[in-house]
Amino acid sequence: QVQLVESGGGLVQAGGSLRLSCAASGSIFSFNAMGWYRQAPGKQRELVAIMTSGGTTDYADSVKGRFAISRDSAKNTVYLQMNSLKPEDTAVYYCHIVTIKGADYWGQGTQVTVSS
Repeated sequence: QVQLVESGGGLVQAGGSLRLSCAASGSIFSFNAMGWYRQAPGKQRELVAIMTSGGTTDYADSVKGRFAISRDSAKNTVYLQMNSLKPEDTAVYYCHIVTIKGADYWGQGTQVTVSS
C-alpha cells in the first residue's frame, strides 16, 4: 500500500511561485511514473506534469516553461515547482503514482489559488 501526502499549496498573487511536495510512503524507485494533476471547479481533472522512472518528463502545454516536476529519491518525494503563476492555474492539485505492478495511487489534493 502506498500513501501520498501533499503539501505546499496556498494563495499567491499572479506572477508568484509555489512549490508543491508529495511524500510517498514507499520507495519511488518502485514506481513506473509519477505526476501531478489538477482539477478546477466545474472542470475535469487534467494532467499537469509527469515523470517516468527513467526521468523523462512531459508537461501540459499550458504550463510548459513555467512548471517543473522533480524528485528526491532519498526523501521519496516528488515536487512541482510552479513559477509565473496565473489565475487560470487555480485548482486543486493532486499527486499521482503508478507502481511497477500497475496500481495507481492519489494524494488527497492541495488547493492552489492564484489571485489577479
